[in-house]
Amino acid sequence: MDKTGEVYQISTMSSLLDGVYDGALTYDQIKEHGDFGIGTFDHLDGELIAFDGKFYRLRGGEAIPLGSEDSTPFSTITYFNPQKKYKIDEPMTKKSFETLVKDLIPSENLYYAILIEGTFKKVSTRTVSYQEHYVPMVQAVKEQESIEFENTKGTIVGFWTPAYAQGIAVAGYHFHFIDESLQKGGHVFDYIIDKGTVYIDQKTHMNLYTPTTKAFLNAQLSRKDLLKEINITEG
Repeated sequence: MDKTGEVYQISTMSSLLDGVYDGALTYDQIKEHGDFGIGTFDHLDGELIAFDGKFYRLRGGEAIPLGSEDSTPFSTITYFNPQKKYKIDEPMTKKSFETLVKDLIPSENLYYAILIEGTFKKVSTRTVSYQEHYVPMVQAVKEQESIEFENTKGTIVGFWTPAYAQGIAVAGYHFHFIDESLQKGGHVFDYIIDKGTVYIDQKTHMNLYTPTTKAFLNAQLSRKDLLKEINITEG
């Protein structure tokens, strides 16, 4: 099967919300499924960002290239092969950019990998912190570190996920950021693009990997407040 059209999903967002932070697959395993993606790490120890075949852990104000045994409990990985390219020549807020993308794509019912390269007037980010013991993610994010970037060159990486996949991944837009020097970044919750280029890669299918760890097997994946919990954890 041609993997260029595939989104490879490691575990589910609902399990992460329930505190399933044990690494399920290593870097050596996930890199077989793509060169682009986002996620987190064993014990919720930082944010994962990957593009151009390079994978980084964003943690504590620094970006660290991954080692073979670094593992992830939740990630979305793909081979990035954009079919659309659009140049942004004037400032765009998060809201206006999301409107633009909806005009560029044929349907909100498909998956898309999205990359933005350029200069940002602002990028508001956070990085989750190492969790020694079980706590629900809505509690874990209370300890997150926030970093505000201003007038910074860099790259935003992420996905549009259809509404019907909420809980498997994060429905809507889910982005991570790294600065041009590849030194720091994090999970994105707000931004203003100054100028740059957006690349969009439409995907045809999703491959979901479900762990067999004790924590995942015992997790409460049916979340009665799923949307509320995602809104809290995603900012």
